[in-house]
Amino acid sequence: MSTDSPKYESIDASELAIGIVCASFNPNLTGALLDRVHNFLGKANLQNLLIERVPGSNEIPSGIDLLLKNQTFNCMVGLGVVIKGSTSHHHLVAEASGHALQTIALQYHTPVINGIVVTDDIQSAEDRITGHIDRGLEFAEAALQMAQLHKKWTKI
Repeated sequence: MSTDSPKYESIDASELAIGIVCASFNPNLTGALLDRVHNFLGKANLQNLLIERVPGSNEIPSGIDLLLKNQTFNCMVGLGVVIKGSTSHHHLVAEASGHALQTIALQYHTPVINGIVVTDDIQSAEDRITGHIDRGLEFAEAALQMAQLHKKWTKI
């Protein structure tokens, strides 16, 4: 991701519905990421927000799929943190989850924000979540933009 984030006009989210599925692995970081997204959406007057937790980032697509089968949302957000270990497993999880999220978005005609932070070390994750780069804010802003677009162009 770039460090040159776009600037958006504020959105009144009172008539939007957003769902968040957040991984539980790396609890300090995923918790901080979820808090930042939740706080921003609250400031935008979002009234209809559903949050579910799943074990890890690999389970985020399944969680979003379950929610979309049972409820209508203007946008979904998948939040997770995948940090490199001693193997390349983190690449597999990140790539599989990213592809699955895109497939779900197209299948349900609902935007899905891929808010899975993938890094090579804990310090890089902290920099992007609780440090000088606020990915939570960026994910929340993207969710509002896409939720508004979904509401505008979805047939009733």
